[in-house]
Amino acid sequence: MGDQPKKPEEEKQAGQVPPAEEKEAVKASSEEEEAPAEAPEKHALGIAGGMAHIFINSPLTPLIFLAALAMGILGLIFTPRQEDPQISVPMIDIFVQYPGASAEQVASLAIDPLERLMSEIPGVKHVYSAAHRGRGMVTVEFHVGQPHIPSLVKLYDKLASNLDLIPPGVSEPLVKPKSVDDVPIINLTFWSKDMDDASLRLLALDVLQRLKEVPNTGIGFIVGGRRTQMRVEALPRRLSGFDMSMDELANTIRTANSERAVGHIELGKSNYKVFSGHFLRTAPEIARLVVGIRNNQPVYVSDLANVYQGPEETRSFVTYYTGPAGEDNPPGNGEPAVTLAIAKKKGSNGVTVAKDILAMVDSLKGELIPDNVYVAVTRNYGKTANDKVNELLFKLFLVTIAVTVLVLFTLGIRPAFVVFTVIPVVILVTVFGAMALHYTIDRVSLFALVFAIGILVDDAIVVIENIYRRWLLQGTTDLDTAVDAVREVGNPTIVATFTVIAALMPMAFVPGMMGPYME
Repeated sequence: MGDQPKKPEEEKQAGQVPPAEEKEAVKASSEEEEAPAEAPEKHALGIAGGMAHIFINSPLTPLIFLAALAMGILGLIFTPRQEDPQISVPMIDIFVQYPGASAEQVASLAIDPLERLMSEIPGVKHVYSAAHRGRGMVTVEFHVGQPHIPSLVKLYDKLASNLDLIPPGVSEPLVKPKSVDDVPIINLTFWSKDMDDASLRLLALDVLQRLKEVPNTGIGFIVGGRRTQMRVEALPRRLSGFDMSMDELANTIRTANSERAVGHIELGKSNYKVFSGHFLRTAPEIARLVVGIRNNQPVYVSDLANVYQGPEETRSFVTYYTGPAGEDNPPGNGEPAVTLAIAKKKGSNGVTVAKDILAMVDSLKGELIPDNVYVAVTRNYGKTANDKVNELLFKLFLVTIAVTVLVLFTLGIRPAFVVFTVIPVVILVTVFGAMALHYTIDRVSLFALVFAIGILVDDAIVVIENIYRRWLLQGTTDLDTAVDAVREVGNPTIVATFTVIAALMPMAFVPGMMGPYME
């Protein structure tokens, strides 16, 4: 019998495929081989990826970078510099006079009621007091962070609304506020080998008057030196011999030392005001005053007292010494001296104010300050604050260089360049923001910047490393992959940064003196 044709099932079992099916199988196989790889799944870019997508090719990016750099430089120049933050702790002294009263009477009748009134003011932390014979003082301390001017207004309001409670014989309260801005930024010591302390004090008063012309200068005062005064020493035997009293002598001098308007004079189209008397200026003028008439003869002040003009009794004394590290001035060895101290206004830059004061003093040498008087700068808060701020800024940039070198050896030159340019700009923009928010550049804020650099660099390294990883997996360096890499780790990095901020947030609510430092 001839061979029977095999059925398709038998051919499949025998491993033989019909030609038609073979062609279809080959076609399907080739289509599978030629099919492209499945495209990566696209995700929403989120905040970090969206920002990277916007700025990675934008022509505004370098302009924004340059604008931020310019703003940061302006902030670095114009932001006030100080050693420590300005902390508002209002302290107000209240003085009362009670002539003739003992310390116990002053305390019970004047000081204790005043203490109770002051303790009723909102924001007051402590009230202190001291009583002496004939006078007393109450010190009111407000809580840290209380605004100075509103606190002073509240105190004045409380005093004014209770003036009717002042006991008879007690003077109206004298209020003298104190603040951290009253601390001098410049101390100038005037000393000479040829002049006494009284003459140096007069010179320092003239110099202080000229220094008040410098912008942003605050309170100024002089330490040391005897004031010039007219001294009248009554002679009891002379007073008894002329049958006159101390009151008559004092009233004569008091009445003569005045000017009074007595009328007007019209000459043509002009009108002149006429004054009678004048202020006493010299000892002979006082000595020639007539106290009264005895035996038809005038009795002068010189008949009843010794009158002379000169320094007062010494209350405070300043001497000047120099050591091996003294300045270029001649060495001092206990010469008489006076110290001029001057503060700055609140919110002003202590560095520039100190420089302007010293420049004014240099211009007064040879004009107002004689050649035989030397000026020693015994305190320069502006210089010390500027030196410490510059030192910390230098260390900030030194840390930036160290991080740049580390990135250079681990990730390459392009990431290192990014770190080297971005971190200083971020620091400078932060300084500009501090200026806009009325903060100062000080040691505390700069230490906070040092801490922030660590977070900033850590986040940047995480993002850059992920971009490199994606490029290595992709085999190409394209921008879409970089944006997607930022999308992968950008949002978690932002969340991690906010986590660190949340961990440090309780420090902003620390009470007491440390609170403003932590803010």
